[in-house]
Amino acid sequence: MQWLVVSGQYVVGERAFFQARAKPSGEGCKLFAENLVRHDCCSLFTDHCPLPTDMTDSRRGLILINTGPGKGKTTAAMGTALRAVGNGMKVLMLQFLKGSWHYGELDAVKAFGDQFILKQMGRGFVKIGGAEADPEDIRMVQEAWAEAEKAIGSGEWDMVILDEINYAICYGMLDPAEVAAALRDRPEMLHVILTGRNAHPLLVEMADTVTEMREVKHAYEKGILAQRGIEY
Repeated sequence: MQWLVVSGQYVVGERAFFQARAKPSGEGCKLFAENLVRHDCCSLFTDHCPLPTDMTDSRRGLILINTGPGKGKTTAAMGTALRAVGNGMKVLMLQFLKGSWHYGELDAVKAFGDQFILKQMGRGFVKIGGAEADPEDIRMVQEAWAEAEKAIGSGEWDMVILDEINYAICYGMLDPAEVAAALRDRPEMLHVILTGRNAHPLLVEMADTVTEMREVKHAYEKGILAQRGIEY
């Protein structure tokens, strides 16, 4: 079979690709998606890159985690949200720690109205280093989680993004078991994205897709401060 590489990590059979293009938009997109196959090799023309021949035809909500020390965890979640909105889905993004700083995406999402809601639930910083977490931070995280838990179970959203929730868990302000329980009981087709460094092993284990951002180099190391449109 001849394969066509599409979108980096996915291939589709050449015949299925052109069959999908010949159909009306909605029907063609469905056929195209049903024939996508994921691969991890740079070359598809060697025996060292076997392609699966049997794929489970299941459609369900996914749990995705963006973690690691590198830049881009929230940015990647925003990109996925934009793709979802473009497909007619409703997205809610709750930012557990951000609050006092103004970010460009706060203005950008206004163009999507009720299709994409972004809420900052923190005060822009978290006090760490003491014997105990600041009670005010704990209170705000608990309020953010109460809203998140309600949204996850409401059936109102197609995607819920819990931005920086990994930090809240890592700092001991939120119980990972409580988060895991809500994710297990969520509506079948709801996608949930969790971001932040040091993702908890319990959540990593139950997630469908986990991406770890690795820092190779950063402009800050050269003394370059945060840039508008890049960091905020």
